[in-house]
Amino acid sequence: MESVQTRLASVYESLKGDFGYKNVNEAATIEKVVVSVGTGRVDDKAKIALIQDRLALITGQKAAPRAARLSIAAFKLREGDTVGYQVTLRGARMIDFMNKLVHVALPQTRDFRGLKPTSVDEMGNYTLGIKDHTIFPETADEDIKDVFGMSITLVTTATSKAEAEALLRHVGLPLKKPE
Repeated sequence: MESVQTRLASVYESLKGDFGYKNVNEAATIEKVVVSVGTGRVDDKAKIALIQDRLALITGQKAAPRAARLSIAAFKLREGDTVGYQVTLRGARMIDFMNKLVHVALPQTRDFRGLKPTSVDEMGNYTLGIKDHTIFPETADEDIKDVFGMSITLVTTATSKAEAEALLRHVGLPLKKPE
């Protein structure tokens, strides 16, 4: 099992023929990983504390609250109310989280057959949604009554969808084969 860090180090050598890189610094890389959980308008302080605690266990970093930008009367939501939590990972924590995601968490997902390559956006970023946070080993043995989902965004320096997809395949993200 080759780690994500060693694969990231060899991106230039393996992709320079496909994309015409002339310099090591031209090669695309993963800049950061953003993990976010939307809580909506939850008044239960115990549930909010649970989400913060589990997100910190999964990522190894304390989650930052995200506030609502707009007031929406139909949802009884006011500007500034906390509607979610987010963690931005860079460097060694990003590499550790990517290793855990690729080698441990995704294989534990029920009926997992690979990730959709169509989730790469025009800017070269990849976003995947996870419905059940208990696929991560830190939270698997706890109560299953409070299960929440999360969104994971891999922000790359790629300039196109094709370059981002090639980078993610090289790093080891289990993307489905194009049909």
